[in-house]
Amino acid sequence: MPGKLDWDLLQSLHAVLEAGSFSAAARIRRLTQPTLGRHIDQLERQLGAPLFLRSPRGLKPTDLALSFRPHLADMSAAAEAAGRDASGVASGEGGIVRVAASEVIGVEVLPQLLSRFRQKNPGVDVELALSNKIEDLTRRDADIAVRMQRPTQNSLVAKKVGELTIAFYATAEYLERKGTPSNFDELTEHNLIGYDRDIPDLVNNLALDRPITRDLFALRTDSDVAQFAALRAGFGIGACQIQLGKRFGLTPVMHDKFSFKLDMWICMHETLRGSPRMRLMFDHLAQELGAYSAAA
Repeated sequence: MPGKLDWDLLQSLHAVLEAGSFSAAARIRRLTQPTLGRHIDQLERQLGAPLFLRSPRGLKPTDLALSFRPHLADMSAAAEAAGRDASGVASGEGGIVRVAASEVIGVEVLPQLLSRFRQKNPGVDVELALSNKIEDLTRRDADIAVRMQRPTQNSLVAKKVGELTIAFYATAEYLERKGTPSNFDELTEHNLIGYDRDIPDLVNNLALDRPITRDLFALRTDSDVAQFAALRAGFGIGACQIQLGKRFGLTPVMHDKFSFKLDMWICMHETLRGSPRMRLMFDHLAQELGAYSAAA
């Protein structure tokens, strides 16, 4: 039976599980690769079993290593949250706020909003976590999240700040070359921009004339940012927020026949209500994103 496990060693295990190799994990932890390797060896000796199987194709975690993964993710998130909380206490009015958002919101919408926040609150540093997965605020993967659906956890403080309308757009140059579709049959003859392997449930649930499958798309990528970049570059027709279509001078396509709305929410864990910097960021994002959504 192993004794108490060293958190430093467990952090190295977590890094290898996340990065997939000793070299990448060592960079994450800012250790040399031999030092990180010794950490894993020491853990294996304490546990009395291997954590990884080594092969020419790389590392494969054993069931033992995988059993640690959810616990280490929770511990890592808690440690990072503790560091952010401590930074606020140590610096008085300042500190760190970690904001989670989708790729498009984080790249195309939040930078200007966060710039204005920083001008008003120069002591608050911002960490921006961009992913289309929903960060777990209950374990503090982030402090505040911008979400495109109503949160379900009772422990969260949440506020609906508006709606975003998503519709088809293309560049004027593309439509001059290829023509403008007027119905879904014509639309499928165009260069459509869409998903590769992970078609979101929301897209699958749209009431269209046919199922949404990857073969519809002439450009396939699961990155919303890459889809939007291809749309702006004139590759073809794609979907984006009406606000972004207007900002980049894109031409609406079939808006009378197709569009859908997403609710936009700001949320944070209820235990953060008393933190001045969290409240400042929450209120700032609620006001600014509310104005953004109203500018459709």
